[in-house]
Amino acid sequence: MRISTPSAALLALLLAGCQPQADEQLTPLPKADAIDALSIQQLDTQIMERLRGSGAFDWNQASAHVVWSALVQSDYVLSVGYRPAGFTGTELPADAATAPAWQAARAEVLALILTEERKAHPELTLEQLIAYQENVLPVLDVTVRERSTIAALRGNPLVRYAEPMGYEPNRPAANKTKAALSSSGCGNNTATAGLAAGTDYAVLANGSKSSWNQADQYHGVRAGWNQSTGQGIKILVIDTGSSDAQENLGTAFNQGQSTGRSIERLVTLPRNSFLGIPYGSAETPNDGCGHGTSMAGAAAGPRGTDGAAVGMAYNANLITVRAAEDVFIDASREVKGIADAYVLAGNRADVRIISMSMGRLTSSSQLADAIRYAYGRGKLIFCAAGTSFDWTAGWVGVIYPASLPEAVAVTGLKSDLSTRCDECHVGADVEFSVVMQQSSNDRRPLTLAMSGDVPSTVGGSSVATSSMAGLTALVWARYPTETRAQIMSRLVAASSNRNARNSSFGWGRVNVGAALGALPL
Repeated sequence: MRISTPSAALLALLLAGCQPQADEQLTPLPKADAIDALSIQQLDTQIMERLRGSGAFDWNQASAHVVWSALVQSDYVLSVGYRPAGFTGTELPADAATAPAWQAARAEVLALILTEERKAHPELTLEQLIAYQENVLPVLDVTVRERSTIAALRGNPLVRYAEPMGYEPNRPAANKTKAALSSSGCGNNTATAGLAAGTDYAVLANGSKSSWNQADQYHGVRAGWNQSTGQGIKILVIDTGSSDAQENLGTAFNQGQSTGRSIERLVTLPRNSFLGIPYGSAETPNDGCGHGTSMAGAAAGPRGTDGAAVGMAYNANLITVRAAEDVFIDASREVKGIADAYVLAGNRADVRIISMSMGRLTSSSQLADAIRYAYGRGKLIFCAAGTSFDWTAGWVGVIYPASLPEAVAVTGLKSDLSTRCDECHVGADVEFSVVMQQSSNDRRPLTLAMSGDVPSTVGGSSVATSSMAGLTALVWARYPTETRAQIMSRLVAASSNRNARNSSFGWGRVNVGAALGALPL
């Protein structure tokens, strides 16, 4: 991750009723007991200074006091990665959840945590200690309130990392109020008035609308459709879910020229809980934010007969996963939900492409574990490079986890083909760029609104990422026996910067028509 000139508001990147986000497993510390904890302002200052200095903030490099303070100032949920004695690698074995050596390490680390916490809280039970159950990754999600526990974990060779799950600098609001969600990419996916045929979209033969950025001069999409429509490729979108009121992602997913494909709507976001007891309604796949619906539409909306916007890969299969409430990953249960979504994708042999248009500023080793788990199973993973809103103005850099080497970071370009979109992050970690803002009138690409057939519009590196996932599905459907590496090579070979990778825009724009043999380079 490379970041320059971060602003004090930098935190909520991104991308474009809300239940309280209470992840506390135990009664919060009395104020007097937390007197030595750093304040939110002090924590944020330290994080921002590290970001300014090195471009990244790694919780593993923070002091035990900083980690403990972040627990106190958030929800006390600590992510602890464990390992057996002698293990030093970063690539986790496939049987880490069941191998005896790893299970023994888990039991020893868990016993250490329980012993340390019981020194101050003798009444503590194992059930109260466990915040979330982990069944695949070698990770413990535990409620930790004592500094001594952090120190003990840091000094134990069986511990890979010990990080706060729910702390991010300058969080919009810990309880996810409506205003906070709105400032984190939610509430904007409504039908866009004044869209003009010929300028904002082309009307296809069956009446569906092809967004202006699908024109051949940008990515060769319309010509490419003569060679591939994404049939047989499954895209999994990790986001805020999909709207159950949008029939184009439901009963009308197959219509017109979109036929014989499947859509699944899943949820991995855990319920809110307190004292280890879930409360409130069970989470559903339904999108209460709007962001996930727009991403799903941009990637694989149907080429139907109802006049709605068509997605890049209109015959691809689709899975939408509700893993978070909004696009800023700043709560423990969102980290858990997203990690579980990557594990789910990794375990699905039919999933080839994963698209996630969400992110955060600080590192998360648990997310890294989950992404590496999916990557190790051959998935091609696209992540948004980052999108700033008015309160994150001045920050330019690739966010986490797009900055991970296993992720393909995607950003957005204006239609002049040389300028980043107004709100898009760029940097050396970017690999591909997608045109998603008209230079003349600032129009963003068309996609599916929360309901109905009148398109909405969506911008930022968010839509660039989901669009790139759709473009890749077109290529992989044409060459279904090829590996992830071979498909990446085809994408690079058909890109505008194929002869020299750019330090801001990576390999640049993919000409999918050329990659499919429908257009010359």
